Amino acid sequence: MKKKAIIISIKGYQLSNKEKILLANEKPWGLILFKRNIKSFVQTKKLVKNIRKITRDKKFPIMVDEEGGAVTRFNKIINHNISQRDFGNFYKNNNKMGLIIYKNYINNLTIFLKKIGININTVPVLDVVRKNTNKIIGSRSFSRDPKIVRKLGQVCVKQYEFNKLATIIKHVPGHGCAKQDSHLKMPKVNLNYNSLNKIDFLPFKLNSSKFAMTAHILYTRIDKLNVATFSKKIISEIIRKKMNFKGILISDDISMKALKYDLITNAKKSLEAGCNIVLYCAGIYKDTNKLIKALPFIDNFTAKKTSEFYKFLR
Repeated sequence: MKKKAIIISIKGYQLSNKEKILLANEKPWGLILFKRNIKSFVQTKKLVKNIRKITRDKKFPIMVDEEGGAVTRFNKIINHNISQRDFGNFYKNNNKMGLIIYKNYINNLTIFLKKIGININTVPVLDVVRKNTNKIIGSRSFSRDPKIVRKLGQVCVKQYEFNKLATIIKHVPGHGCAKQDSHLKMPKVNLNYNSLNKIDFLPFKLNSSKFAMTAHILYTRIDKLNVATFSKKIISEIIRKKMNFKGILISDDISMKALKYDLITNAKKSLEAGCNIVLYCAGIYKDTNKLIKALPFIDNFTAKKTSEFYKFLR
């Protein structure tokens, strides 16, 4: 399977001629949609169909951040104001009824996403919100209780997979402890391993998701030089060994301000550290073209896991 180790994005509601040529010739691993790509149900479905036609790949990975609440890309089509925190509260108040409500919600959302042609949703957020931290996670988190976050995270992944849609757990190994927004600057977390392991790392352990997304955070007492996305130590020793994550590891957006290098360097450092695929969300054609030409094809591990994902979609 020859695919470049990158997930790209596009500029508008339809593909430009340059974007069509790039998709056809350069073979990105997948593509992520944003609000700037979504105008109506019919338009989005047509866009997705066109992307798969051009890539000649009926199962080409097309994903979206449809968390609900603060992060929804389909707000022009559906009312999706409910957040992960709401489901966490339902579960806390009544475990049994909370799970029924959450599973029914996922069943309905997956019907909608599949009708459009989306085959990956970048949920669940498994960050545990701590006190006096940045509001970027906020209601995107299920709870301040890591056990509730872990439980609902496991339910989320299994229910999506029951409906034949894949998930991306994020932001591994944990963003809820950060006092800065990694979109704007590099967050530094000074907590020790034991504290992080009991709270922030817990929800990511033993989660069966096929995909995970990294956090652009500097955990100074684990690796004082590299954010998690660039850290061989964090990826190999914590994400792969301690958390036992066996799927495809995707970087968070390499154009975020938390990363201090140029795009190509950010991408290469992510892959060198152990990320399998990098994510580029800005949708600027010139930069996308430079990136995709500079990056390698996916390795054997990623090709095998991608084949497993394609079989899962059948």
